[in-house]
Amino acid sequence: MATLDFLTEQLDDLRAQGLYNTIRTIDSPMDGRIVVDGKPVLNFCANNYLGLANHPRLREAAKRAIDAYGIGPGAVRTIAGTMSLHVQLEKRLAEFKGAEAVITLQSGFTANLAAIPSLVGKGDVIFSDALNHASIIDGCRLSRAQIVAYAHNDVDDLRRKIAETTEYGRRLIVSDGVFSMDGDIAPLPALVEIAREHDILLMVDDAHGEGVLGRGGRGIVDHFGLHGQVDIEVGTMSKAFGVMGGIVAGRREIVEWLRQRARPFLFSSAVTVPDAAACLEAVDLLEESDELVQRLWSNAAFLKDALRGMGFDTGRSETPIIPVMLGEAPLAQQFSRALFEHGVFAMAIGFPTVAKGAARIRVMNTAAHTQTDLEEALAAFEAVGKQLGVI
Repeated sequence: MATLDFLTEQLDDLRAQGLYNTIRTIDSPMDGRIVVDGKPVLNFCANNYLGLANHPRLREAAKRAIDAYGIGPGAVRTIAGTMSLHVQLEKRLAEFKGAEAVITLQSGFTANLAAIPSLVGKGDVIFSDALNHASIIDGCRLSRAQIVAYAHNDVDDLRRKIAETTEYGRRLIVSDGVFSMDGDIAPLPALVEIAREHDILLMVDDAHGEGVLGRGGRGIVDHFGLHGQVDIEVGTMSKAFGVMGGIVAGRREIVEWLRQRARPFLFSSAVTVPDAAACLEAVDLLEESDELVQRLWSNAAFLKDALRGMGFDTGRSETPIIPVMLGEAPLAQQFSRALFEHGVFAMAIGFPTVAKGAARIRVMNTAAHTQTDLEEALAAFEAVGKQLGVI
């Protein structure tokens, strides 16, 4: 048997660098206040933007669907796993996002692994933002296409890279819509212009834009009024929708091709019954009112202003994602532990999720937080910031 000493050494090295990830356990519904490792705390850690993960209407919809259809399809979509709920969800999501068609998959990560290798391959070229999510990076690698990274949100550098890359079959530009660690937004209108000018497919991952940007949370394409001009829009139902699953929206022929050739769709079981039903209910909620979206943005503005007023560096965020920049990973981990002692759950983010020297606390406020919650959290941040000499 091969020795595993090298893994032990590497784990010890992660601990020494302050990069070892200690995973906490939640023992309550996901909400603004939760129980973590047995301790009641304010939750500023999850991507539950609109507070839907524990919404009574989603819970009831899931229960009703279980009574009507059971739990899981027990098959892949192309054999015996497509249920009427899947068909309804895809139709409703296409209408909601103003897209020609939608295909749903098991997760947002899976959606990227499905879409990218299905559309480009060996001999093709992908132009990828340098700060794209790991799922985009992995999808690009799986495609075996040439990957050309351009500087983050730098359309001039993208133009240079396109001009320099002269050998290709098909070409694809891919970017996150909202960048999950910094909270900044992709320059989608400029990307559309470049893609059209050079006849290149354009794909945006809207995982952190759905439920956040656009009319009633319809996403980044709606935010910029670019319906019909973005070829592929990938998303997730595990963040603002509060459930689980992935989305690929876009041109009808692209979605149909994915139904025929996307490997995660062909070879992995379908989204479960309660997940599909709860997602349908989430769409209903968002179509009925933008109250939760407005509350999310109001909470974010209050938190950002207060944290900056205390002297914290909140980076370049344009969205409800609020990075509290701390620099080195050991300090970020120490800050997170101290916050937890003060009753606030907000995890440290370090390498490889972000660059070395750019460790932070990523503050994820939601529509589930009350004004009292926000004020309690701010008091904890101020106390810890002074205790550790950050402010």
